[in-house]
Amino acid sequence: MRSVKSEFIRSWAPALLVVPLILGTATAGDTYPATLDQGFQALYNLDFDRAQQQFATYQNQHPDDPMGPVAEASGLLFNELNRTGLLNSRFFDRDSAFTFSPTPKPDPGTYQRFASALRRAEVLAQPRLAADRNDRNALLALALANGLRADYSALFEHKYNVALHYTRDATSYARQLLMICPDCYDAYIATGISRYLIGSLSAPLRWILRMGGFSGDKKQGIAELQLVSERGHYLAPYARILLAIAEIREKNTTRARQLLTELRDEYPGNPLFAQELASLNKGQE
Repeated sequence: MRSVKSEFIRSWAPALLVVPLILGTATAGDTYPATLDQGFQALYNLDFDRAQQQFATYQNQHPDDPMGPVAEASGLLFNELNRTGLLNSRFFDRDSAFTFSPTPKPDPGTYQRFASALRRAEVLAQPRLAADRNDRNALLALALANGLRADYSALFEHKYNVALHYTRDATSYARQLLMICPDCYDAYIATGISRYLIGSLSAPLRWILRMGGFSGDKKQGIAELQLVSERGHYLAPYARILLAIAEIREKNTTRARQLLTELRDEYPGNPLFAQELASLNKGQE
């Protein structure tokens, strides 16, 4: 089991690389706070200073909401991935047999801020969930906290089994949320990517992972990502990113090019989309 889990995380690290945005960008209510909205729009544009300014404002306005520190942690990790070059070099990696080159060391100060934000989120979320097991923001915050820890464990520490454990917990919290709020469309990002990734593995690997509590369905995963891209709010762009990665891996370059063109035009501050478009176009020459 250990080697299979490691292979799963190593093979799909390029997709996990964008998990810092997973779930935490969605609030489970009928309105969308402007500060979170603006913060994550800035994050998609790689404007990290502005994103953190917005997240700090949200925390000042909503000190009891665990989504504030979770958003802060998301921005910190995403910024660190960009600073170390991991975001640029591995975002759209096409090699399913992906292996890690030496990873640049993360900044210790940034890690301390990241870990502190996650602890604050959990301190706020756990009592809310204990008082009301259907607390939507608490479920979202705990899902994201586990997803962020999975990213750090896999990408900076190469602790793949630990990362997979956190990924399972993140998916579990997302499923709890969807049971009480099936129209919280952004939450389908967690179940969609998990189903797609596991469903893409060979039958023996899928069977072994199923024995460990993981299930996959490639078509269902794509359908859920498509649902988020069409009906999600904060995570609609993120779903398009994941769909583009999937389409590239499935060698459907026409659809991938369409998705990347939309993302490039919507987020001109993020060079990754234009770079990948150029790479796709070069491959067609």
